[in-house]
Amino acid sequence: MRITVFGATGGVGQEIVRQAVAAGHEVTAVVRDPARLPVPLSDVQVHTAARIDDPEALRDAVAGRDAVLSGLGSRGRRADGVAERLTGTVLRAMEAEGTRRLVVVSAAPVGPRPADDPLPDRLVRKVVGAILKEVYEDLTLMEAALARSTTDWTSVRPPRLTDGPLTGKYRTVVGGSPRSGRTISRADVAHAMLALIDDPDAVKQGVGVAY
Repeated sequence: MRITVFGATGGVGQEIVRQAVAAGHEVTAVVRDPARLPVPLSDVQVHTAARIDDPEALRDAVAGRDAVLSGLGSRGRRADGVAERLTGTVLRAMEAEGTRRLVVVSAAPVGPRPADDPLPDRLVRKVVGAILKEVYEDLTLMEAALARSTTDWTSVRPPRLTDGPLTGKYRTVVGGSPRSGRTISRADVAHAMLALIDDPDAVKQGVGVAY
């Protein structure tokens, strides 16, 4: 499978690249600094982009791809519209090239809360939501842009991310969130994103993932 990865030097993005290469996929990594890639440069096709806010500069990176996976997003509490703006650029490049499949990282609070979540989990969600309000607002706008697009998108919504190992053992809920889903490793989020590429039930859906 031919895959393009945006945010390829970020936490989730590095895991996507590493696992996709290990699985034998043909990987194009869109980066500013190729030296930060987690695999030898001989194993990936590198698309160096000084700017990721110009869709014309990204068209070659997405043309003819079977899927585009994105780990783009804020790396702190201040979002500054990063996820909405940069994902919007990727969407425009994909639509211009007729590339359909897109899988992105969002966050659990953007999706619906499980109706049977216990009180402690609801309280934690409320506190974290207040602290990261700007980030979640940005991701909500990003998901709205996905819904308006012509792509076959999937938004993967993890709770708190960790640097734990790849286990391949986690829960997924299409259109919702796992009950009491509190953490998941970046490696397992990447694993879920790759697994969801071929899942027709996940197309144009948010998918909650958690241990």
